[in-house]
Amino acid sequence: MKTIQAKKKNLESVKPFQLVKYLALSSLMVILVCTIVLSGFISQRAKAILLKKSEQYALLVAENLNHQVFFQFTVPTLIAEGEIRLRSESQYERLDTVVRNNIHGLLVEHVNIYDKEQILTYTTDNEKIGSKGNIGDPFTRALNEESVSVLSAEENDFFGFEFKGGTRRLTTYLPMWEERPLSWRRGKVLGVFEITQDVTPDYKTIYRFQWIVALSFLLFVGILFVTILFIARRAERIITARSQEKYKLEEQLNQSERLAALGEMIAGVSHEIRNPLGIIRSTAELLDCRMSDDRQKKFSSIIVEESTRLNDILTEFLDFARPTTLHPSECKIEDILDRNLSILEAECQRLGIKVQKCYQTGEYCLDADHDLLYRAFVNIFANSIQAMPEGGMLTVKTAITGGGNGDSLVEIQVQDTGSGIPKETMKKIFNPFFTTREKGTGLGLAIVQTIIDNHSGEIEVVSEEGQGATMIIRLPLTQPEFEAGGEAAE
Repeated sequence: MKTIQAKKKNLESVKPFQLVKYLALSSLMVILVCTIVLSGFISQRAKAILLKKSEQYALLVAENLNHQVFFQFTVPTLIAEGEIRLRSESQYERLDTVVRNNIHGLLVEHVNIYDKEQILTYTTDNEKIGSKGNIGDPFTRALNEESVSVLSAEENDFFGFEFKGGTRRLTTYLPMWEERPLSWRRGKVLGVFEITQDVTPDYKTIYRFQWIVALSFLLFVGILFVTILFIARRAERIITARSQEKYKLEEQLNQSERLAALGEMIAGVSHEIRNPLGIIRSTAELLDCRMSDDRQKKFSSIIVEESTRLNDILTEFLDFARPTTLHPSECKIEDILDRNLSILEAECQRLGIKVQKCYQTGEYCLDADHDLLYRAFVNIFANSIQAMPEGGMLTVKTAITGGGNGDSLVEIQVQDTGSGIPKETMKKIFNPFFTTREKGTGLGLAIVQTIIDNHSGEIEVVSEEGQGATMIIRLPLTQPEFEAGGEAAE
């Protein structure tokens, strides 16, 4: 139940950050959409301004052209010939010269002049003179002294963005009126000017500007997105790591609480059992000394042997239950290992186990509790020897390595050539009371882990089924408590 609650807390600790990340990504999408909308708005406003400018430009051209045509062509022709006949080649050439001289160098593609009947009387294009136009409402409004502009374009854009080049022409219809010398007022309307401008270059400039704005915003949003994504992933990794660490600490706390309660119970029960067990053993030893019958001696010796084994189990229970207090002193791990191996030498010879030592630590000083480490390696070597009932090789290695924070560590490797540890068993080997042997208590490796943890060390198991197992123990050269005060060990 506590494990499920811890996992829920872990998930809840990540959810707020996930929400922040999604909000950030949503904001970026909103910025991107707003960028497209803003670019489209800028483009439409620029095109409206361009259209207005082109209309004003056409109006100035028409006013100037009307003035020049009236005074340089109409008046001289009426004085010289008495009437206007544009079908006359000489008159047409004079009008064409006046018009072309006035629009030369201007942004005007061609000019048409219509009379009131919408008959084409002059053109700079290849249209047929004398043909009747079909202009419609713009022509009527121009005759009523109103300027009208019509934009013709190849529609190749979407939401203001052009994806394929198109030609855009602005055709403006303006009245052609009679000039009155020395007066600002206009005379009667004589016809209609049709002035056509090619505004494609101006629109292309607007589109280029629009794409520059859009791509600049897109680049900015992209950089912002990548930055937020990088920060989000890094923060998520940190939060996940901290959540996992918190979950691990909670599990350790729960385990410690359970073990503390279990330890108190075991200590009380073991104390109550040990006293009568001692009496049983001593009584059996006394009977063994007084009996002369071999058969009776055999029974008494069985009582002594089993009570001794039961006493060893109680001792192991008490070792697990009692709080471990470090008494650090300067020592060398090789001395502890040699002490263990010397005691186990007879057992190794009996089982045909060869011992190989490879010490590579050199000169160093280790702050540790000599007796506690001795007890830890007793259990480690016992497990290795029990894994090789048919003999094998027991390899013990030591070396100085670097820790994650830069501190030096003593690394001990105990390797056997036994049957190895199955994967499903690997996760349980340090659990109290877990054992795969009929007579084991399952407390040996639990005691080892407690001792190593109290030394601020770590233990790792590397094993493949059928290929033996390796216990790797890493211990800091200096204990933090011993280094800080020197009295903490007392």
